[in-house]
Amino acid sequence: MKYSSKNNFTGKNSKQNKKNSNSDFYYKNNNSSKNNNKFLINKKNNMNLDESDKGNYSSLRKRKPISRYNSEFSNKASDIYEGPANKRNFDDWIWGKHSVFEALINERYINRIWCTPEIFSSEKFYILLKDLKSRGVLIEEVSWNRLSQLTCGASHQGIALQLACSKTISLANLINSSKKDTSNPIILAIDGITDPHNLGAIIRSAEAFNCNGIIIPQRRSAGLTGTVAKVAAGAIEHLPVSRVVNLNRALEELKKNGFLVVGLSGDGQLSLSKFNEKTPLVLIVGAEDKGISLLTQKKCDFLLRIPLKGKTSSLNASVAAAISIFHLTSK
Repeated sequence: MKYSSKNNFTGKNSKQNKKNSNSDFYYKNNNSSKNNNKFLINKKNNMNLDESDKGNYSSLRKRKPISRYNSEFSNKASDIYEGPANKRNFDDWIWGKHSVFEALINERYINRIWCTPEIFSSEKFYILLKDLKSRGVLIEEVSWNRLSQLTCGASHQGIALQLACSKTISLANLINSSKKDTSNPIILAIDGITDPHNLGAIIRSAEAFNCNGIIIPQRRSAGLTGTVAKVAAGAIEHLPVSRVVNLNRALEELKKNGFLVVGLSGDGQLSLSKFNEKTPLVLIVGAEDKGISLLTQKKCDFLLRIPLKGKTSSLNASVAAAISIFHLTSK
């Protein structure tokens, strides 16, 4: 195989280029590089230079197909797209000023809202959004580009929301309603479970074993999305749900109302089978990888472990929740 070390594909070197027309590769120096690096150009990959490109390697770079994995990929909102493989399910999403405003004034159940600072502070939306935030709806102020990324380049006009599959109630209403049903209610609290399939399975088990309600924090938790409703198989329509801004403050409020707070942990010193307290309970279930956060563990009156007899060292969060709720409600 023949190689040419000429610096440029100029007319001055046309004879040399013609002489090497049958060779597979040419070397070309990039004089703009500090290290004078060499670049290998493969004719078989259809990367030949035409007359207008001779001696100009930068024009060759422009011919490269744009890819989101390319370091030169544009950061414009219109260019941010996750592709078919990562395409989101937007069945429960609404975006655009007029569409979102109609959803807000008609009191649709809302899981989450994303908006730009300009929209949040506007006269049309400010009071509505502030009221929703006080009622537990998670509202995030994001940049225009971030919102375009979330909606895959849709014409969002600065605001988008995700509908909830069920209505939520305040923590005070959840406490009052749970005590009306029984003298020793059991409320389930979620800490850090972000997988909607896990949350849906937990809700299904909680309703099946007659749990009196569930508490979901605004952050670090899956919301009441369509996926959660599907996995819960209708149970979410029969189980009161409260979304709270801060889980630890909610636990303090529950303690003031006579609830005992217990958490599930693999490092718990007390076995679930030996726990026999007859009192209103709050059972906290944490994520599989991290478990209950350290700050939340400090709020617990007891840390319980599920006694395992096999070689498996841990359980899925939804399975652990189902076993624990069954044990606590069957006493």
